Amino acid sequence: MRRPPRDNEESTRGITRRSLLLGTAWLAFGGGLAARMRYLQVDQADQYRLLADENRIKDRLIAPARGLIWDRNGIPLATNEQNYRVVMVREDAGDPSEALEKLSKLIPMDDAARAKALKAVMDRAPHVPVAVADRLTWEEVSAIAVNGPALPGITPEVGLSRNYPAADDLCHVVGYVGPVSDYDLSRIDDKDPLLQIPKFQIGKSGAENKLELQLRGTAGNVRNEVNAGGRVIRELDRREGNPGANVQLTIDAPLQNFIQARLAGESASAVVIDVETGDLLACGSVPTFDPNKFVRGISTADYGELTGNPLNPLQGKAVQGAYPPGSTFKMVTALAALDAGLIDTEETVRCGGYVEVGGRRFHCWKHSGHGHMNLNLSLRNSCDVYYYDLAERVGIERISRMSRRLGLGERYDLPMSAVSSGLAPDKAWKLERRGAEWVIGDSLNASIGQGFVLASPLQLAVMTARLATGRAIVPRLVKSVNSTEVPLLDSPSLELNENHLRAVRQGMYSVSNNRRGTAFASRITEDGKRLGGKTGTSQVSNNRVNNRNVPWEQRDHALFVGFAPFDAPKYAVSVVVEHGGGGSKAAAPVARDILLHAMYGGYPPLAAYPAAARGNAQRMQDDLELRDFDALRNESSRA
Repeated sequence: MRRPPRDNEESTRGITRRSLLLGTAWLAFGGGLAARMRYLQVDQADQYRLLADENRIKDRLIAPARGLIWDRNGIPLATNEQNYRVVMVREDAGDPSEALEKLSKLIPMDDAARAKALKAVMDRAPHVPVAVADRLTWEEVSAIAVNGPALPGITPEVGLSRNYPAADDLCHVVGYVGPVSDYDLSRIDDKDPLLQIPKFQIGKSGAENKLELQLRGTAGNVRNEVNAGGRVIRELDRREGNPGANVQLTIDAPLQNFIQARLAGESASAVVIDVETGDLLACGSVPTFDPNKFVRGISTADYGELTGNPLNPLQGKAVQGAYPPGSTFKMVTALAALDAGLIDTEETVRCGGYVEVGGRRFHCWKHSGHGHMNLNLSLRNSCDVYYYDLAERVGIERISRMSRRLGLGERYDLPMSAVSSGLAPDKAWKLERRGAEWVIGDSLNASIGQGFVLASPLQLAVMTARLATGRAIVPRLVKSVNSTEVPLLDSPSLELNENHLRAVRQGMYSVSNNRRGTAFASRITEDGKRLGGKTGTSQVSNNRVNNRNVPWEQRDHALFVGFAPFDAPKYAVSVVVEHGGGGSKAAAPVARDILLHAMYGGYPPLAAYPAAARGNAQRMQDDLELRDFDALRNESSRA
């Protein structure tokens, strides 16, 4: 039966619509596929080409040269030296233990060294290069290179390692560097990829630590073509990083070396400040240590020797130590009383050997007493009773304020480790820290630098510089960065009465230049270079002791502060000899020698010493072994 023409037309139209829809769908699919292929093959060609290249190209960071550190005269204090080492990439090395076993046949690696290297490799991600041996000789590096095909994943490298030419002279000032440890990574927020470079060294102490970001520099990058075994075939591209900034310190290395040699055998420290600029010229502390041992990996025996030494060589006593300042504090009490208008310079106090306050006796160091004392005589003879009397009238609040005015009780912002703030106590401090009220006996003890009062040798040097100039001298350690001078810090007037300051200075002059002065034996006899100073002896225990009849650790500390030349001050010095006994015998002669060395730029003529001291001075000059800095500078220039 034939279909009506109308039905045939409708059927044809239906087929045509389905064909169009299907064709459109196929066309859309084909167009999308073509567009995607164009996107992958044309638009994203560089990206996929890079992904393919990464199968044979490896990028690696290049550690920058660490910034150098010099003294104020251009003497090198921290330099860089070539260091040959071997690195391993675990994912390329196969079995790390087997690879290290092979390596040990070419270079010295005992069982302990292999175990340490294996742990370091396993603790890092498989793709991270890890240094497994360093400080190799050229012959050892050559042997590894020749045997390269048998050592997949192991590559010799040349890098830079830190060196300290002045060795132990400035270990507490410059500090030292060491490899980045897991502890370092856990306690710092620095995400610098340089920290992942094998054996990368960062500052651990001193200026190396505090100036780390300036000294470190920024990383470079090298692109190497490698084979299937991970060995480098050739270098494709290299972009050097930026070296760290070079830093010049205010330190005078020869003066520092003299101080270290002069104090050798003691547990002591000394600080020298240029009173015109605030520059720290020397910051010595003994005993000391060789920072190069820490850079190269200090042995357990050497480290145990340092930590077990009762004289604590790891502590930078000049800035970290905090001691009762003893009689070197008496200028503070005197100025507090003068500034408050409670005394004048000629008013006298009778010293009968002690005063009794609240049923307790406070003794003078001279049991028979000094008789009638005015300001000058009290400083010259270091009379304690005079200052007990001032303390009762002045009170601790005024004494504490004057302490801070003269630079005590303040933590100075220097790039050194654990700088102490000392302590200038007052009533609020004792109530907060000790939960007790301040009593008059506390004030009497504080007036002579005992009790709760604490000061570092740095602070005592600052105090002396401020007394010498009448200005608020602030210490500076960094002189320049990349040859750009660091601005001097403001040193405004202390706004103290100049007549009061002059009277205190004259008392300090009498200490060193009057026959009855406590430091007369340590005077400077050369005209134009005489010194003004103050001796101090601070008790270690609450009981006065005979320093000759007690063990070393129970003896009093010996102190001296001074400045010179007296008529035109240039240098201020502080010296602390731990358990040295009396300041006049143990500290004053050292301070005199330091000031002479600073003023003359080396050994002074014997005529600058008192006649009775010239024999000892000559023996000192003959016996001290000082460093040859000219040779050190020339050697650094050749390198």
